[in-house]
Amino acid sequence: MREQLEQRIGELRAEQQKGQQMLAELEAKQAELHQTVLRISGAIQVLEELLTGMAQQDGLVSAAANSPATGP
Repeated sequence: MREQLEQRIGELRAEQQKGQQMLAELEAKQAELHQTVLRISGAIQVLEELLTGMAQQDGLVSAAANSPATGP
């Protein structure tokens, strides 16, 4: 009986070690994925700001083209 209990303890410890290793790998993947999502969000923000700037610049160019020219 004692031998069976010791064997089961060994099996459970091996499973626990495997579980801890898998958890560490998943946490590392989660951190990597989080960084990727942050980079993508930053890229989206930059592109949106560029679009906004282009739209404002187009609006100024259009407004200047549509206003009557003043001069001699």
